[in-house]
Amino acid sequence: MARKTGSHSEITGPRIRDAALRLFARHGYATVSMRQIAAEVGVQAGALYLYTADKQALLFDLMQDHMINLLAAVEALPQMPTPQARLEQFARFHIGYHLDRPDAVFIAYMELRNLSPENFATIEALRRRYEDYLQTILQDGAFALPDPKMATLALIAMLTGVTNWYREGGRLSREDVQTLYADMALRAAGVAGGAAQSG
Repeated sequence: MARKTGSHSEITGPRIRDAALRLFARHGYATVSMRQIAAEVGVQAGALYLYTADKQALLFDLMQDHMINLLAAVEALPQMPTPQARLEQFARFHIGYHLDRPDAVFIAYMELRNLSPENFATIEALRRRYEDYLQTILQDGAFALPDPKMATLALIAMLTGVTNWYREGGRLSREDVQTLYADMALRAAGVAGGAAQSG
């Protein structure tokens, strides 16, 4: 991918990505044009191609960066002493990380269909790595789950769903939501007493 050299690239490149992220999340990838992204940033449409090959490459870069950063963050979590504590930690982490990035989360789930087959395969492999992190926790004998893979997908869907309704300043604080969902995740995995018993 061609990149503009010099200090301007360090400013304009991230601004283009930020604008694309906002517009894709607000209007949908299919309806957003490169001209709209350029107008949002305040540059000529042709200037975008100094920073990205095309709109597909821009979408792919946004999704790949989201997944790589997510994997790095979850893999950097401190080791917990029990499977129950690891599951509670994962639930709290997943909610906190995703609530801070609602646009990236929306795009990561809703725009998969707009990726080229090659790009889809790359993102899907990264998603599987993240799912495998949780599945490894759930495969521990401490949990009585007949199908850890299905449980993994169900729990991730449940935890990610928080981004659809949670608003700062609402009835529940972020910590409240993390605690309640961690408790539900533990109960779903067969841990009686939920989060209160996981430490």
